[in-house]
Amino acid sequence: MNNTRAVFDATAASYDRDRMLLLPGHEAFYAAALEQISADAGRIVELGAGSGFFSAMLRAAFPAAHLHLVDFSQSMLDLARQRLGDDPRFTYTLADYTVEPLPPACDAIVSSLSIHHLEDEHKRAILPLIFAALKPDGVFINADQVAGPTPALEIIYQQHWLDGVRALGATEQQIADSLYRQQEDRRTPLDLQLAWMRDAGFTDVDCWYKSSSFAVFAGIRA
Repeated sequence: MNNTRAVFDATAASYDRDRMLLLPGHEAFYAAALEQISADAGRIVELGAGSGFFSAMLRAAFPAAHLHLVDFSQSMLDLARQRLGDDPRFTYTLADYTVEPLPPACDAIVSSLSIHHLEDEHKRAILPLIFAALKPDGVFINADQVAGPTPALEIIYQQHWLDGVRALGATEQQIADSLYRQQEDRRTPLDLQLAWMRDAGFTDVDCWYKSSSFAVFAGIRA
């Protein structure tokens, strides 16, 4: 059973406090995602927006855009509303984006550290829905965690993460809380996900950032 919603509801209060310490290289990771969005994007949808952490970066980078935040955790969306407020350029939607219709005619659809919680069949099934919701030349960006292509590399990825977060000053309790959330991870190798995007019709599919398990990859609806 996938218990992601319950896990994130339970840990919402500490999620923001811990996030920067638990993502080594976060500046380059998020910058690579933002760089894939056109400067004149007018409608941006964020899947799995959570507490609005990345949403705030999107607002700063694209102040004129309408941001549509979608998440299935009410606790997380409450944090997002506290952070971002009730600006009419924000829409907050409590929904499971794997089954609910996506807003149409989007310039960009983005997701940050969310899709890796889905089973592989759902990861693949949402891609045609994302493709259909984009305008021509619209972009889908996934800033996420991926699995190592071999079991040996998966072990190395995890050790790199542990070394990195301890170097940043994460406490053992913060690491334990993150490992608790990670029990619901369903990470998939990058190459397989890039192939699924091409199969769904995306062009110019590429990875723009990668550091161990953290990757930013994107594709265009031509």
